[in-house]
Amino acid sequence: MPRVYNFSAGPSMLPEEVLRTAANEMLEYGQSGQSVMEMSHRSKEYQAIIDRCEELFRQVLSIPANYKVLFLQGGASSQFAMIPLNLMNQSGKADFVLTGQWATKAYQEAQKYGECHVVASSKDKTFSYIPELDPAAFTKDADYFHICYNNTIYGTRFHDLPDTGSVPLVADLSSCILSEPLDVTKFGMIYAGAQKNMGPAGLTVVVIREDLIGNARESCPTMFNYQIHADNGSMYNTPPTYAIYIFKLVLEWLIGLGGLEKMKEINERKAALLYAFLDQSKMFRGTVEKKDRSLMNVPFVTGDTGLDAKFVKEAAAEGFINLKGHRTVGGMRASIYNAMPVEGVEKLVAFMKDFEERNR
Repeated sequence: MPRVYNFSAGPSMLPEEVLRTAANEMLEYGQSGQSVMEMSHRSKEYQAIIDRCEELFRQVLSIPANYKVLFLQGGASSQFAMIPLNLMNQSGKADFVLTGQWATKAYQEAQKYGECHVVASSKDKTFSYIPELDPAAFTKDADYFHICYNNTIYGTRFHDLPDTGSVPLVADLSSCILSEPLDVTKFGMIYAGAQKNMGPAGLTVVVIREDLIGNARESCPTMFNYQIHADNGSMYNTPPTYAIYIFKLVLEWLIGLGGLEKMKEINERKAALLYAFLDQSKMFRGTVEKKDRSLMNVPFVTGDTGLDAKFVKEAAAEGFINLKGHRTVGGMRASIYNAMPVEGVEKLVAFMKDFEERNR
């Protein structure tokens, strides 16, 4: 059967070019006589792959030399504990903005290790907006200030970053990393699970300023200590070798496309197509305040649960899969990550128009 348009929030679709390259190299990578899946992570062949991956990532995201890149495991969720274990080591305090499920989980986990302060929350309206932030409410001596930059479930994003002064800004970028240019220097640390814009599940990438490494509390498990991974080139243990290889291919694809400026242009076009339809539709409506809309995740509803279910079923039959919304929002959600072609969004909108005509 033909490939479907996969609107999953993650794991998400990968660029076909990347999949074809990986398929062609499955049995043998270069002249190695083996698949990347079979390679020892201690071999010179694999060292060249991981080194090239970091080099390309630094190039694409313009990562300064005083930031370390770590290729880790455990998903972004492991970072909810790793961050306080490594960073909450001076005042023992941290600030959080609660804009969804993942920001909330990061806050709840960090409470085990120190004093956590909720600066603002949008829970009162099912996280359908980004709350206004009052700098007067910030903890002046906090060890870090945490945000989830883009909220996968609820379809919101920060358009303006909080000015945290000397307090390191830490951001979960799992569902928006590499979707547009980013000034890494505004952050003390960023982290992201790979399974949305970088590659398959299993890899988590951390970009952390060097001065924030090396102060883990004594009780920190060895595998949760950033210093250990930095000192060992992300190879203290066996890293997610194949996922890193796929990430390298994705970065090569991005560079071939024109880099993050071009990627942003394409992503804005896709989002504009979908939001423009939602704004004029008499059946469908978006659930997010317009000023806070995400480029990557677009939740929408009809207002009728039966009609929502019918839409999801008929869409799947037409090759538009994983459109069911998260249970806390209901309705539908279209995740239009980097690998989703403009054509996929155009065809989805055409199907939505047809569905609306047939179900008036």
